[in-house]
Amino acid sequence: MLCVYVCFTFLDTSSKYLVLAGVSALIVAWTRFTVHVLLVGVFLRGWREPSRFRANNLPAHILRGCLLFGSTMFNILALRTLQLAETTSIYFFGPMVITALAGPLLGEWAGWRRWLAILTGFVGVLIITRPGVGVFGIGHLFALGSMLSNSFYVIMTRRMSASETSESLILFSALAPAVLLVPMLPFSHALPQDGWHWFILLMLGVFGAGGHWLLVQAYRLATTTALAPYPYSQMVWMIISGWLIFHQLPDRWTLLGAAIIVASGLYIIHREHRLRLRNSASLDTEAESLAKKL
Repeated sequence: MLCVYVCFTFLDTSSKYLVLAGVSALIVAWTRFTVHVLLVGVFLRGWREPSRFRANNLPAHILRGCLLFGSTMFNILALRTLQLAETTSIYFFGPMVITALAGPLLGEWAGWRRWLAILTGFVGVLIITRPGVGVFGIGHLFALGSMLSNSFYVIMTRRMSASETSESLILFSALAPAVLLVPMLPFSHALPQDGWHWFILLMLGVFGAGGHWLLVQAYRLATTTALAPYPYSQMVWMIISGWLIFHQLPDRWTLLGAAIIVASGLYIIHREHRLRLRNSASLDTEAESLAKKL
């Protein structure tokens, strides 16, 4: 999981580097998804067992791919004006949004403690963006759009995982935006100007596909609860990367807001783990009581 978020840090850093160098955000996004699709096909050897990639609900796959594209595109646009640490801090509010949306969309309702943590996390977002004091800008709006798109993407992944294969979820999440972006490419003339920029552009797909592959491997080796805190390690890599590549360090307000968001997210993880253990113990007690009666 630590390697996963190093890959995702490389992905965001490279995207910011390219858009600041004048490369079209559409070209950056399309290349990221297209190389991802090619790598998935090669490493998963799709030609041997194409049935693993069969889509049982193609419209849902397309919608999910559009949500991932929205998250990626908004994030690239946000990186034009925001520091890496700022976009990541706002992105970390996503798990709290997912917890809030899981009630009406998945029937997984949160209790008052988790709602209090969600509201506390939102205070952290307000501290980072500081609307009304001349700090909130279009970059923050794009970062919030990226976070919301990713939240709906995760919820759709939860709903579809029961009926779709893991291979189809990995493939179509990148294939759908790669295909849908093709008609827009003729309007994107800002291509890389030298070999170094072309190399970084092609590496976007490697970082994205590699991160998702490592993520799958991590979930094969450990439980979701055990891995849940690790995404917050990305804040460390983002701060280091922003300082090394762009000579930027987050201000005290960004660090304070990030700390509040991370603390709220970790509390929600802790609370959900406690509830899961309690429900498991309750089910075991009921089963034991029933066995005695029988």
